[in-house]
Amino acid sequence: MDKVFFYNELYQLPPISVLVVEHKTRVTIYSYKALNDLDKKEKIRACYQHACLKYVSNDKMTNQSLRDRFKIEDQNAAIASRIIKDALEEGVVKLEDPESKSRKYAKYIPYWA
Repeated sequence: MDKVFFYNELYQLPPISVLVVEHKTRVTIYSYKALNDLDKKEKIRACYQHACLKYVSNDKMTNQSLRDRFKIEDQNAAIASRIIKDALEEGVVKLEDPESKSRKYAKYIPYWA
């Protein structure tokens, strides 16, 4: 899965979909979509998968890394912040250091880490 997430991000593809039903796993990989064409759930799933990839690579997701993943310009940093906020509310990512008050240097990890 790590390689799938890596190449998915490299080619700027939407997040993959993994569905487990009755002891079977179905994975769907989608063709390119612009960030504006992704729905909220897809953006959250992409954020989660990015956090997972960073975590298994001994790194942490940041606002900057998510902007790089989506190719978001610096002046539109609020877009990445909104996606991270939605992912936090959904419970798929969490702050690496919940005690830290800094949003500028915040790092995020998958919920299971």
